[in-house]
Amino acid sequence: MPEKEPSGLKQALKAFSILGGVGIYLVVFVGICGYIGSLIGDYLQLGKAGIIGGIIFGFPAAFYTLYRQLKNNELI
Repeated sequence: MPEKEPSGLKQALKAFSILGGVGIYLVVFVGICGYIGSLIGDYLQLGKAGIIGGIIFGFPAAFYTLYRQLKNNELI
Protein backbone atom coordinates (compact mmCIF):
# COMPACT_ATOMS: atom_id res chain seq x y z
CA MET A 1 0.00 0.00 0.00
CA PRO A 2 1.50 3.39 -1.00
CA GLU A 3 2.30 5.90 1.71
CA LYS A 4 -0.05 8.84 1.96
CA GLU A 5 1.48 12.22 1.22
CA PRO A 6 1.16 14.72 4.04
CA SER A 7 -1.81 16.98 3.62
CA GLY A 8 -1.41 20.67 2.93
CA LEU A 9 -2.57 21.49 6.44
CA LYS A 10 0.10 19.29 8.03
CA GLN A 11 2.80 20.83 5.86
CA ALA A 12 1.59 24.34 6.71
CA LEU A 13 1.55 23.59 10.44
CA LYS A 14 5.07 22.18 10.25
CA ALA A 15 6.30 25.27 8.38
CA PHE A 16 4.60 27.62 10.87
CA SER A 17 6.09 25.76 13.82
CA ILE A 18 9.60 25.91 12.33
CA LEU A 19 9.30 29.61 11.47
CA GLY A 20 7.79 30.41 14.87
CA GLY A 21 10.65 28.66 16.60
CA VAL A 22 13.16 30.55 14.48
CA GLY A 23 11.54 33.87 15.37
CA ILE A 24 11.49 33.14 19.07
CA TYR A 25 15.10 31.98 18.94
CA LEU A 26 16.20 35.19 17.21
CA VAL A 27 14.42 37.44 19.71
CA VAL A 28 15.77 35.57 22.74
CA PHE A 29 19.34 35.34 21.39
CA VAL A 30 19.53 39.02 20.44
CA GLY A 31 17.87 39.98 23.75
CA ILE A 32 20.46 38.05 25.73
CA CYS A 33 23.29 39.63 23.72
CA GLY A 34 21.77 43.08 24.30
CA TYR A 35 21.52 42.40 28.03
CA ILE A 36 25.13 41.22 28.21
CA GLY A 37 26.14 44.30 26.21
CA SER A 38 24.24 46.42 28.73
CA LEU A 39 26.13 44.83 31.61
CA ILE A 40 29.44 45.41 29.85
CA GLY A 41 28.42 48.98 29.05
CA ASP A 42 27.56 49.63 32.69
CA TYR A 43 30.84 48.14 33.86
CA LEU A 44 32.92 50.12 31.39
CA GLN A 45 30.67 53.23 31.67
CA LEU A 46 29.88 53.26 27.96
CA GLY A 47 26.22 54.20 28.32
CA LYS A 48 23.99 52.92 25.53
CA ALA A 49 26.95 51.88 23.37
CA GLY A 50 27.12 48.56 25.23
CA ILE A 51 23.51 47.69 24.36
CA ILE A 52 23.99 48.68 20.72
CA GLY A 53 27.20 46.67 20.52
CA GLY A 54 25.49 43.64 22.01
CA ILE A 55 22.65 43.87 19.49
CA ILE A 56 25.06 44.38 16.58
CA PHE A 57 27.00 41.31 17.73
CA GLY A 58 23.81 39.34 18.41
CA PHE A 59 22.21 39.45 14.96
CA PRO A 60 25.02 37.83 12.96
CA ALA A 61 25.70 35.33 15.74
CA ALA A 62 22.01 34.37 15.86
CA PHE A 63 21.78 33.96 12.09
CA TYR A 64 24.94 31.85 12.03
CA THR A 65 23.78 29.51 14.79
CA LEU A 66 20.33 29.23 13.18
CA TYR A 67 21.89 28.40 9.82
CA ARG A 68 24.08 25.72 11.38
CA GLN A 69 21.18 24.25 13.33
CA LEU A 70 18.82 24.15 10.34
CA LYS A 71 21.56 22.77 8.10
CA ASN A 72 22.30 19.92 10.54
CA ASN A 73 18.60 19.04 10.73
CA GLU A 74 18.43 19.14 6.91
CA LEU A 75 15.62 21.71 6.91
CA ILE A 76 17.43 23.93 4.43
